[in-house]
Amino acid sequence: MSVADNLAGAARSGSTAVDLDENPFIGFLYADVGGIPFWLVLVKVVAIFVFLVLMTLLTIVFERKVVGWMQVRPGPNRVGPWGMLQSLADGLKLAFKEDIMPKAADKAVYFIAPVVACVPALMAFAVMPIGPEVSIFGHQTALQLTDFPVSVLYVLACSSLGVYGIVLGGWASGSTYPLLGSLRSAAQMISYEVAMGLSIVAVFLTAGSLSTGEIVASQDQYWYAIVLFPSFVIYAISAVGETNRAPFDLPEAESELVGGFHTEYSSLKFALFFLAEYVNMVTVSALATTLFLGGWRAPFGLGTLWEGANEGWWPVLWFIGKVAASLFIFIWLRGTLPRLRYDQFMAFGWKILVPASLVWALIVATVRTIQRERDYSNTEWLIGIGVVLVAVLVLSLLIPEKKRAQEVDASKPVHPDGFPLPPIDLVVPPSPRLKLTAGERTPATVAAESTPAAGEE
Repeated sequence: MSVADNLAGAARSGSTAVDLDENPFIGFLYADVGGIPFWLVLVKVVAIFVFLVLMTLLTIVFERKVVGWMQVRPGPNRVGPWGMLQSLADGLKLAFKEDIMPKAADKAVYFIAPVVACVPALMAFAVMPIGPEVSIFGHQTALQLTDFPVSVLYVLACSSLGVYGIVLGGWASGSTYPLLGSLRSAAQMISYEVAMGLSIVAVFLTAGSLSTGEIVASQDQYWYAIVLFPSFVIYAISAVGETNRAPFDLPEAESELVGGFHTEYSSLKFALFFLAEYVNMVTVSALATTLFLGGWRAPFGLGTLWEGANEGWWPVLWFIGKVAASLFIFIWLRGTLPRLRYDQFMAFGWKILVPASLVWALIVATVRTIQRERDYSNTEWLIGIGVVLVAVLVLSLLIPEKKRAQEVDASKPVHPDGFPLPPIDLVVPPSPRLKLTAGERTPATVAAESTPAAGEE
């Protein structure tokens, strides 16, 4: 019997059994992996990759269109209908650009760094639940590549690995500005990764699980963005810092560091850094949707009005809509807020976000303990305490800091308005370079003077 006859018989009988001796490759594709055939796992992997690439292309065009609308200009409108293919044209242009490598670069690390930045960003999406169980080619499977008890920690680990690509890329370039950008990125990741991790501790305590699927299932009554509003606010701010987006885009501040960590990159290597940034935006938006916005569940109570809103393929539409709304917030911030100073940025992370996350996690743990011992409902308590905490946080930002009184040196001249003036008899010291040049010329001058002219011998 041929392989085609085996597959036809399997299709008629509803079984996936094939003759492994005749074609081991077909048997490998039909091997059971977590209750589904291996070929279906491959389909999910390809679908996730295509989804992330398409979301990146659409997000770039969406960002340029939205920022153009905010600045009262049309934005891209030449390539494709309504300029929708502009990002695809830019990607093709990058692919055909000359790949330039600096002489001082570490070639191996310089080549690997963009890959290290891009691959973890793609891997993190593997545990995102896009929808419920559906039928794909006769197999019942969830619209999620995989899920396990610590899925959220897996996402945080992938996001932490991505910064190594930025640090290695800046160091391997053999240039000053990329190195400064990479060092900023390392400090930024440490600061805001801590705040992000602490912000979702309250989600774990409330849901009782670290599985993304179970967290979505626990939000059938209330979204955690409402119940755990301080966690949602802290996570949203930390996500902007984690993805190096404005106003926290200090690792690539063009006004200070030319282009930051990717100054010396071009062609496809630069495209990989660009892809990693936007895939990270999609991933943190998808994680926010999963942890705080009900995941793939229908918004605005639509599931209670329409029974089929959370069944079949409709939840995919709700999930993409929530992710798009989160991406709009990223773009809105970029078009609205100026870049922070580095000291303001670090102080905001360590002095405000981290303490607020710790206090809120302690409050949630206390309320959960009281609920377990006294059998009280904790939803109203958490909402009320969360509103109070957010109000206190906003007030702390509005109260100006007390500036220390600076001692005034009486010997320095001061303008009547209060600002210092340079001294009138200021003497600028000579440049060391001029001294060096003069020192190099002196022996040549002496030698020329000591050489007798013609006819003097």
